[in-house]
Amino acid sequence: MKKLLEDIVKTIVDKPDEVKVEVNESENTIVYELNVGDGDLGKVIGKKGRNVNAIRTLLSASNAKEGGKRAILEIIE
Repeated sequence: MKKLLEDIVKTIVDKPDEVKVEVNESENTIVYELNVGDGDLGKVIGKKGRNVNAIRTLLSASNAKEGGKRAILEIIE
């Protein structure tokens, strides 16, 4: 999942080298912390949050299929 998230975000942003994803896993949830470069935050969020909502939907669907844990995406500035 981490690799999928990185690949999706790297195609959207202008500075793909600065994309970093950290994973924190607890008993019921998996939290993905996404760091992007300066000026790329708006591209990841998209107009009215469409891009980030689509990414969150993909994470939730794939995690539900794999392990059943709840996936949470946090974008760190």
